[in-house]
Amino acid sequence: MLFSRSKPDMVTAETALADHDEPTFDISGVHAVNGSSIVPPFPEGAEIAVFGMGCFWGAERIFWRLPGVVTTAVGYAGGFTRNPTYQETCTGRTGHTEAVLVVYDPEQISYRRLLEVFFTEHDPTQINGQGNDHGTQYRSAVYVTTDEQLAEATSAFEMFGKALADAGKRPIATELAPAGDFFYAEEYHQQYLHKNPGGYCGLQGTGVVCQLPGPLADLGVDLDVEAASKVADAAPSLDPTADQEANVSDPTASNDEKLKPVAGTDDEWRQRLTPEQYQVLRQAGTERAFTGAYTDVEEPGLYRCMACGNPLYASDTKFHSGSGWPSFTEAVSPDAVELIEDHSHGMTRTEVRCARCHSHLGHVFPDGPRDRGGLRFCMNSCALDLDQDAEPVS
Repeated sequence: MLFSRSKPDMVTAETALADHDEPTFDISGVHAVNGSSIVPPFPEGAEIAVFGMGCFWGAERIFWRLPGVVTTAVGYAGGFTRNPTYQETCTGRTGHTEAVLVVYDPEQISYRRLLEVFFTEHDPTQINGQGNDHGTQYRSAVYVTTDEQLAEATSAFEMFGKALADAGKRPIATELAPAGDFFYAEEYHQQYLHKNPGGYCGLQGTGVVCQLPGPLADLGVDLDVEAASKVADAAPSLDPTADQEANVSDPTASNDEKLKPVAGTDDEWRQRLTPEQYQVLRQAGTERAFTGAYTDVEEPGLYRCMACGNPLYASDTKFHSGSGWPSFTEAVSPDAVELIEDHSHGMTRTEVRCARCHSHLGHVFPDGPRDRGGLRFCMNSCALDLDQDAEPVS
């Protein structure tokens, strides 16, 4: 794949603002959130990724929250003027875009996972801008630092481009190019939303979640084949078109008073669920990452199916995956969920449904904690209901 640049209004090296021989300001070099260094040298084995997602304030926060990310910084990249200032970059005459430098440990998080976050969390179809921010300084960009990153990014562009097309969205307009010099932004821009919690963040995705196929593990690079086979062996376990009568439980016949009758018609589901819940549970939709009510919740209890009350996951199997969705290592019982082979959006994944009402819950991946079985049940918050009165059971 050739490097791509979508810059109809881009300045040239000849018309760009003049260079500065040295930076015109100082920065502390210390990450305001985790105290790490945002300037080289970085820890041995760490790798560097550079992304442009519009205004860098919100983009940086997305990445510093991910487990496996060592440090982050914001700056200017992809242009011509050396050592630019924020004011100069905002003119659009430096050729730079606002960018995030992401230093990560590839043993804990893969570049592929960073690409998934990148494509999901902003609109890569918008040309020279994001949301209400317009200009080449807000363009979407992936700047690769290695040949391996180029291969991963090229594949991701192709796969997510197909997913966007299948969803009726515009094609990807993201710039893909080799990473050049990264020029750090002024100190007040670094970790801006940590220093200013109510500050501006205009990021908004397309509504299409990027989930890329690839090697076995995102969070555990050396995950053994046995963990992956747990997913492969289980899917498909049930026919999703099978008659539901066998699984329609009568709450009066169960000791579980929290079970709800399984709706018999689509109209009943629509009356029972909110529009968002219906779109996820009954139409296999996906809520936007990091927006769900249970993403970071640690309260004890039992997670039930929002649609029918079926017990699904104990809170002590929940872990922080950094994916942006509630994640669990296992269900309360093999009979609590059903696993279905899913070929939507040009990918092969394993869908997780409630075994009682057959509602869509999320997907399961073989990249969970290896010491806890190696699986990650990635669920939608709006498909779950946390019962804090229940006794947590492993």
